[in-house]
Amino acid sequence: MQYPFKVEPLPYEYDALEPYLCKEILHLHHDKHYAGYVLKLNEILKNYPNLQNMTLDELLIKTDELPNEAKTAIRNQAGGVYNHQLYFAGMNNVECEIPTDRLALAINSSFGSIEQFRAELTAAAVNQFGSGYAWLILSNGKLEIIATPNQDTPLSLTVTPLLCIDVWEHAYYLQYQNRRADYVENWFNLINWDFVGSRYMSLMKES
Repeated sequence: MQYPFKVEPLPYEYDALEPYLCKEILHLHHDKHYAGYVLKLNEILKNYPNLQNMTLDELLIKTDELPNEAKTAIRNQAGGVYNHQLYFAGMNNVECEIPTDRLALAINSSFGSIEQFRAELTAAAVNQFGSGYAWLILSNGKLEIIATPNQDTPLSLTVTPLLCIDVWEHAYYLQYQNRRADYVENWFNLINWDFVGSRYMSLMKES
C-alpha cells in the first residue's frame, strides 16, 4: 500500500457491531475521522515525490528519511491511517471464542491468564490520559501491553502491534459519553480473535 493511499472499507456493515458500537459512531469514525487522515496524508505526500514509493509502515518506521519540516505532520497522519486500519480490522460482528490455540498459550505465558490479559489491557485503555490507544504487541517473541498517546504507533518502538483499542473520544462518545470504562468493557465482546490469531501466527513464522 503506497501513495495515493486509499480508504479501506469496513470489513462489516455499519450496524454490525451493535449494541456495543452503534452505526452512527462507525459512520463518523470511519467515514470522517479515518478518511480524513488518509486525505491529509495524501495531501502532504503530494509535495514529496521522493516519499511516494514508501509504504505506510515505512513512513512510520523510517522517520530519519522524512524531511524535518514535514516529519511531525507525516507521522501524525500516517499514524492515524495505520491505527484506524488495525482498530477496525481487529473487531468483528460475531463474538469469537476466546482463543485456545498457540495465541492462548502465548497470552497465558505472558500475562498468567486470559483474565489478567484483559485486566491489563483494560487498565492501559482506561488510564491513557487524553487521546490515544492501548495495544497488544509482540516484542522479541513475547506479548506485551502498552499505551500510546494521540496517533503514535508502536512501530516506532520496533515492535509489532497485534490488536488495538482506540480511546479517542470520537471512538465512543456519541454512545458512551464520558464512560470510557463502559466502552472498553463492551469492546472486548468485539475482538476478532481469528484476525489476531492469524496475525500472531504469521509473525511467529517470520521470526
